[in-house]
Amino acid sequence: MDEAEIRRRIDKLAEGIGAKDLEGVKQLYATDVVSFDVEPPLQHVGIEAKAKNWANAFTFFRDVTYEVRDLVLTVGDDVAFGHAFGRLSGTLQNGVATNGMWVRVTLCFRKIDGDWLITHDQASVPFDISTGKGVADLEP
Repeated sequence: MDEAEIRRRIDKLAEGIGAKDLEGVKQLYATDVVSFDVEPPLQHVGIEAKAKNWANAFTFFRDVTYEVRDLVLTVGDDVAFGHAFGRLSGTLQNGVATNGMWVRVTLCFRKIDGDWLITHDQASVPFDISTGKGVADLEP
């Protein structure tokens, strides 16, 4: 039952991102969330920092879709974690369609007052050691 609820919340996250519903997305995170996102700085601490990061992403897109693939969850009584691949894609503000890029995603949840909330997330891009540059064209 808890795993199904967490999967439902991840679906709500994808739906909220697609709707650019910042308030709806914020409700899925703990107030003290720590996020290691692909954008600087090294960490975003607290719900307002995480919300600002999503708000910045939303400004680039006229229409946006967030896809989650190959989600694997491990669920305990009040702590859970999962990993998947995620991709943000859509139509940019200038009208250009973009397929985005696949990133590696880790999500950590804690059951707080009966709700599973994201307490930590991490999105990462593999990099080529010889060039030091991210490799953004990989597919799961």
